[in-house]
Amino acid sequence: MEIQNRAIYRQAYRILVSLYGPDAAFRPGQYEAIEATMIHRRTLVVQRTGWGKSLVYFIATKLMREESGGMTLVVSPLLALMQNQLEAAQKMGLSCDVLNSTVKDRRQDILQSMVNNQLDLVLVTPETLFSQDVQMQICKIPIGLFVIDEAHCISDWGHDFRLQYARLREIVRLLPLHVPVLATTATANDRVINDLAEQLGKDVFVSRGSLARESLWIQVLNMPNKIERYAWMLEHIPHMPGSGIIYCLTQRDCDYLSDFLNKHGISARSYYSRDGLEEEKNREAEELFRRNQIKALVATIKLGMGYDKGDIAFVIHYQMPANIVSYYQQIGRAGRNIERAYVVLMHGQEDEEIIDYFIRTAFPTEKETGDILSAVTEAGGLTLAGIEQKVNISRSRMDKAITFLQNDGFLYKEDRLYYASPKPYVYNRAHYDAVTAIRRQEMEQMKALVRTKGCYSQFIIHALDDPAPFPCGHCANCLGRPIFPETASFSARQAAAAYVDKMVLTIEPRKRWPAFAGHKAGKIQYQNMPGVCLSKYGDPGYGELVRQGKYAKPARFSDELVGKSASLLLPLIQEKRITHAVAVPSLRSGIVMDFVKRLAARCGLTYLEALEKKPAEPQKTMENSAHQCQNAFESFSIREGISLPERIILVDDIVDSRWTMTVCGILLMEHGCQEVYPFALADSSRTEV
Repeated sequence: MEIQNRAIYRQAYRILVSLYGPDAAFRPGQYEAIEATMIHRRTLVVQRTGWGKSLVYFIATKLMREESGGMTLVVSPLLALMQNQLEAAQKMGLSCDVLNSTVKDRRQDILQSMVNNQLDLVLVTPETLFSQDVQMQICKIPIGLFVIDEAHCISDWGHDFRLQYARLREIVRLLPLHVPVLATTATANDRVINDLAEQLGKDVFVSRGSLARESLWIQVLNMPNKIERYAWMLEHIPHMPGSGIIYCLTQRDCDYLSDFLNKHGISARSYYSRDGLEEEKNREAEELFRRNQIKALVATIKLGMGYDKGDIAFVIHYQMPANIVSYYQQIGRAGRNIERAYVVLMHGQEDEEIIDYFIRTAFPTEKETGDILSAVTEAGGLTLAGIEQKVNISRSRMDKAITFLQNDGFLYKEDRLYYASPKPYVYNRAHYDAVTAIRRQEMEQMKALVRTKGCYSQFIIHALDDPAPFPCGHCANCLGRPIFPETASFSARQAAAAYVDKMVLTIEPRKRWPAFAGHKAGKIQYQNMPGVCLSKYGDPGYGELVRQGKYAKPARFSDELVGKSASLLLPLIQEKRITHAVAVPSLRSGIVMDFVKRLAARCGLTYLEALEKKPAEPQKTMENSAHQCQNAFESFSIREGISLPERIILVDDIVDSRWTMTVCGILLMEHGCQEVYPFALADSSRTEV
């Protein structure tokens, strides 16, 4: 340990001993980071999970407050992480609070306490930090220490770049030089470290230690399809100690897998980004997991950063992550306070396709940003709904493009309106292309990990630019044998196959109109009944059969799809006394009409040509609700003189936005039908992390 200021060391050590007893000692690098922070340097701490990065700013805060310094403001990305840190800070005797979406009723009181310097430490999300009311008060808050936790999110060279995080560089630049800035992360390679050091300013002190996690026992499994993966987990998770996390790339996989495990006696909950009241499901899942009352959390990368539960005994990846940096961070949740934890990485045929989608859509296109700026400029200011009407871009892509434009100073918002700034617009293509190329290289590096015959741990920490990687001695490659069996029993495979065979998706009815040309937003009067979708387009099994049918010569859906659809629908038909089937018509192909006629015959329904298709743009070219809804209205009509029954099955091959089904259902109900039950062969929509 290198001590330059004995007075700071004595004070810091006093606090450490008061917390952990007379035998307590700083871990290598901890005190040096505290000292650098206390002498008002810009400090970057890159240390493995469990090293104790939060202790650095907790002790620094306590020392500064004892000297009547300002409060500490900690920017943190996750609500779960905030709660962990809040509890730890309170145990140190710090007066602290959080500023995020969970404290709306106390928000102004907390802000006033910050302005009055009545709190030692406040944890804030970047979204809240850059909200209008907080920005109006920020210059009045006496900040003694500014902390950026999970600092790799600032760098778009990193694995988990966050748009709101990128704006933190503005605050770092505006802070007086005497206010120390501390940035911490467990996952940064040389490229990210150099970028962060440049953003923090001159003379940055970097604390960097070994990334080896000796408690982790790693195994890689080649599992090409869903049935094999489900069966393996059903067979082997019950024999794993304690509780753990199963990571999936999509929300849909989290829901399916947790449902499968629960149905077969393994208690699990899904965990991913949710809105509003839905977030309560995550809080309930966290609490059950914290108490070890469930075996597993099935999560997206939302649980990837900073989650502090010391006894996590296993981490399983249902799919291969996009890069080794994020993989290291996620497996770092395990084995923090226990001697051994198991890490299992599954990989197979769909992983690369999902990762490629995330890489391709990471940055807005030049057309997206240009179209938004043009629409806002031409109108002299637009709301988000106004932009959606003017520009044919999906809402998620629009949100991303707007945030990029705001971050780069080309767009600004006042009240509810967005305006173009005077700054000349330049699309940063070269930089975006460079970052995308790096991410593709990182995906290849991840693929190399699953193929390596050497030590998995050594491969990982070498990829993270650890200067002294070494073999762990206990991964499957080091042992020369599997840690867990690589296959599952016949009964487990049967159970998995039966579950996958019965997987269906619900087609939820649309309930509100978007604002589109000539129409105001509002409640939909005639709503479809909840519908059923047989598969996810392209998924192994029925999803693949749908794809094959669409591209067959000639295009035709198989008898197997007809039979499966009939067996799925017959109970509904009998219960609801449905008498007729109607196809969503197409001008380009008769494949749906042919399928519905065969399905109606199999189900004992009357086939009815009730809808007509008008020439219009293909619905698949419409990217957001405003354009999808308007295009659907312009595309369909009811045949003249048609007499409609009370209840109808409305059938299409593919469902995505649900606006085609919604508009067709409304037309049928406006002309006498009482209940419309949508059915589709496959869902092509994407649900991200």
